[in-house]
Amino acid sequence: MSAHPSPTATLDEALRAAPSDTLTTPAAHLKGDTPISVRAHLRHTGALIRRNLLWIRQDPESMFDAILFPVIFTLLFVYVFGGSIGKSLGGGQDAYVQYVVPGLMAMMGMNMAQGVGTGFNQDFNSGVMDRFRSLPIGRGSVLFAKIAVELMRMLFATAVLMLVAVLVGYDVHRWDGLLASVGLSVVFGSALMWVFLTLGVMMKNAQSVQAMGFLVLMPLQFGSSIFAPTASMPGWLRNFTDYNPLSALADTARGLMEGGPVAHDLWVTLIWSVGLTAVMAPVAIHKFRTKS
Repeated sequence: MSAHPSPTATLDEALRAAPSDTLTTPAAHLKGDTPISVRAHLRHTGALIRRNLLWIRQDPESMFDAILFPVIFTLLFVYVFGGSIGKSLGGGQDAYVQYVVPGLMAMMGMNMAQGVGTGFNQDFNSGVMDRFRSLPIGRGSVLFAKIAVELMRMLFATAVLMLVAVLVGYDVHRWDGLLASVGLSVVFGSALMWVFLTLGVMMKNAQSVQAMGFLVLMPLQFGSSIFAPTASMPGWLRNFTDYNPLSALADTARGLMEGGPVAHDLWVTLIWSVGLTAVMAPVAIHKFRTKS
């Protein structure tokens, strides 16, 4: 039986296939970050995406979180909290299923984003990133490839979530709204990944990234409208949830999938997504370039 191809070897083959005018020697690239053409950036990003996918193929356990997270959270919240919270919604467990599933979809991007920071930090500590930074490739290509693969994992997790949701009684009222909600979750999730990539570069180990992610995620997740309506919350907490991007994303998904107003929450979500990307993407790339 033949062995799987080495991810690093695959990257090297793709780089050797690049046009000679797009590559500089590693030493020259490290000295001055010689400009690389857009075509070369795309080629390098594609090679790195393939490398990351090969790594998942060789380590299928890395997909356990994308499979188990949507299953466990859906079953936990539907069957533990569904009856009591469903009554407050004017129904029962069925009403809560319709309420919580769009919220869990909104949360999916945040949890996958934390994973990208942890994995990025582990790549640094294992020496993989030193190998990448010694190659004549665009620095942004490494980060863009990482985000692209994590978004694929996020879409896979969302598909698992919807499958479980249908099995527990969720009714898809608007398929176009479902697709729009998935697209919006991808936009917000990719923006959030830049935050965790920055943490992955700056923190010393994966445990520190996870701890910092926990401190960020918990208030955002539970101080939102993901799991329960905010009407019964105290005023100061409702003010927080009004501008919590997860609340805006969850409420937008509910409006798109169930019908209802979405304009305000949609704009809040897009503003957060554009703002996080505009601020954190340059920071993440700079920290990656300068990390010793």
